[in-house]
Amino acid sequence: MVKPELVLLAAVLCATASAAGQAPEAAPPYPAPKTAPPIVTPGTTSADAPSDAIVLFNGRDLSHWRSDDGSAAKWIVRDGYVEVKPGAGKIATIEKFADVQLHIEWATPSVVKGEGQERGNSGVFLMDRYEVQVLDSYQNETYYHGQAGAVYKQYPPLVNASRKPGEWQTYDIIFHAPHFDEMGKALDRARITVLHNGVLIQNNVEIFGITYHDRAPVYIPHGPEEPLALQDHGNPIRYRNIWIRRL
Repeated sequence: MVKPELVLLAAVLCATASAAGQAPEAAPPYPAPKTAPPIVTPGTTSADAPSDAIVLFNGRDLSHWRSDDGSAAKWIVRDGYVEVKPGAGKIATIEKFADVQLHIEWATPSVVKGEGQERGNSGVFLMDRYEVQVLDSYQNETYYHGQAGAVYKQYPPLVNASRKPGEWQTYDIIFHAPHFDEMGKALDRARITVLHNGVLIQNNVEIFGITYHDRAPVYIPHGPEEPLALQDHGNPIRYRNIWIRRL
């Protein structure tokens, strides 16, 4: 007499073998997109503004910018670039932005003066709060999370891709704004990716809060869109070819 438990075991083994011989059931396809991606005409080179970009500085005027007190921007425009006027204070865009792609070119003075943080210092402030450091970091020692391309006092660049003093350099930045709940708590921190002269130096890092120079970062709730700002740190840094895309 065959034991019942042996019959059950044989049935299980047969079912397992049968299932193993069958092809897995095909997963249902994902829903097809209902709209075509919008058409954007790229620039002639990767440095040129695409068709949907806002050109924030065209080499001729600062009509997109204002001083900190709301008056006309007082930096010096000449020869296709804008130069920090030391003591005039930062400039910020009239328009406000959240998630963006930003292209900006900058150059530190060709005649080197000072060292460390006093050598070619400025900064690109996303949402007027979150700084990507601008500094002459070519053979110039300073603290690592304060050199060119650092998320200031939070992340050093992955590599130092700096060009020589006086040479034009580029930042290409992808920035995602933070989000706050109704009580002002940060639900999603800001995130940023930076390419310096075409080299990846910040890889989708999470920003811990406002990039203070003298205290720990913290999030203070702010509007969903805020201006882009450029810092006056007392050095005659030059900027040109600034354009931005909303994401």
